[in-house]
Amino acid sequence: MEAVILAGGKGSRLSGRSNGLPKPLVPVGGKALIEHQFELLARCGVRRATLLCGFGAAAVRGHCGDGARWGLQLKYVDESAPLGTAGAVMAALPELPEQFLVLYADTMVNVDLDRICAAHAASGAQATLFLHPNDHPWDSDLVETDQNGRVVAIHSYPHPEGALLPNQVNAALYVLKASSLSGFALPSQPLDFARHVFPELLRRGVHLHGYRSPEYIKDVGTPERLDHVEADLRNGVVARSSLSVRCPAVFLDRDGTINEETSYITRPEQLKLIPGAGEAIRRLRDSGYRVVVVTNQPVVARGDCTEAELRRIHDCMEMQLSREGAFLDGIYACPHHPDKGFAGERPELKFACDCRKPAAGLLAQAVAELNLDLSQSWLIGDSTSDVQTAANCGVRSVLLRTGRAGRDGRYAAAPDFEFENLLEAAQFIAESQPAVERSNACIGLL
Repeated sequence: MEAVILAGGKGSRLSGRSNGLPKPLVPVGGKALIEHQFELLARCGVRRATLLCGFGAAAVRGHCGDGARWGLQLKYVDESAPLGTAGAVMAALPELPEQFLVLYADTMVNVDLDRICAAHAASGAQATLFLHPNDHPWDSDLVETDQNGRVVAIHSYPHPEGALLPNQVNAALYVLKASSLSGFALPSQPLDFARHVFPELLRRGVHLHGYRSPEYIKDVGTPERLDHVEADLRNGVVARSSLSVRCPAVFLDRDGTINEETSYITRPEQLKLIPGAGEAIRRLRDSGYRVVVVTNQPVVARGDCTEAELRRIHDCMEMQLSREGAFLDGIYACPHHPDKGFAGERPELKFACDCRKPAAGLLAQAVAELNLDLSQSWLIGDSTSDVQTAANCGVRSVLLRTGRAGRDGRYAAAPDFEFENLLEAAQFIAESQPAVERSNACIGLL
C-alpha cells in the first residue's frame, strides 16, 4: 500500500506558533508534525508516499528530502492553485497507484493502518472512510452506516436540533481506489472529499465502507488543539490509542447499567441515562480503559424492533452520553433469542447462539476487533447473567444495585465487587486499578 499526504496547509490560525512554517512542519512533541506520520507509515510497512504540496512547498521538500531517514521513498506533486483536498488528489492521479491511503498532514495520527487496509479489502468497497467516536458529535460531520458497515448517508454539520445520528465522525483518513474518482472532471474550484466527492459517490451508488475505530486522529489547526495534542503525546494517550496495542477494557451491560431499566426498549425516546453514567464512562476512558457495551437485545428476535431501529436507540444513547463529554469505543449487541412463541417473532433469529450472554461471543468479537486484553479487563452489569459472563470469560465482575440489582437469580456466580451504581464502580476502578499504569510501556512508541 502507498500513501498520499495532503501537505498544502498554510496554517494561518497557527501563525503565532509556527514562525512562518507551513502546517506540516509545525513542531509537535519536538519534531515536525509530518514526521509523526512518516514514522507511522514506516511502522506499518508503507514504503512509498506522495506529498501533495501547496503553501511552503519548498520548505516541505527541504525538510523531508527523499524520505530515506524514515525508511520511505517520497515523491512530490505541487499544486499551482488551491484545489481542495479532493481536487489535489484528482490532479495527481496520473502519479498514483490504483489503491492508496490518504492522510492529512495537519493531523496527529496513530492508527493501525494494517487493520483499516484489511477491512477495506474485505469490504470490496471503492473507498473506505475512517470513522471514530468523539465527545462533540453535534459539531462534527457524521457518517451513517448499515449493519455491515456500508455507508448509507453523510450528515454534514450543522445538524438539525434533536437529530438521532451515530457518533461516527469522518476523521479524514481514507483508503481509496483511483478508479472511484475517474468520473470526476478536474475541478475549476476547490473540491473537498467530505462535502463534495463522497456525497456524490453515494448518489451514484458507489460502495463506500465505514471503518469505525476509537484510535487517535486530531488536527492541530489552532493553538488550543496543538496544546491538546502535545499533552496527549506527553501523557501517552496517543501511543496507547492504536489498535496495534493490546489494551484492557471495561465491558458494560446496557439496560439497568447505563440507562434506566424500563422493560424492553423498542424506541429511542424510551432510553434515559442513569445519572452519572456519562461521567463514569469518561472516568474509565481517562484511566486508560477501552469502554465497550455488550448487551442482549432479544427485542429484535421478538419482532418488536428491527436492527435499524436498534441502531437508532444506540445513536440516542451515544448522543446523550456525548452531552456529558463521554463516548464508547464499541457497542456489541446480540439480536437472538432461543425461546419461540412470540407474535411477530423472526424465526431466523430464534436459536441458541454463542453471542447471547452469558456466552462469550460478544466479548470475543470485541477482543478481535479492538485488540483487548481480557486478563486485565472488567465487566459491569446489573444481573447474574452479567456476573456469569464475566466468569465464563475470565474477567473481573462488578454487580450494580441499579436495574435488576442481581434479583434475576438465574445464575449462581458471585461478583468480585458490588457497588450502588456505575459511577461508584468507575471511580473505584479508575482510582485503584487504572489501566494507564500498565500501559506506560507504550509511551515510547511515538
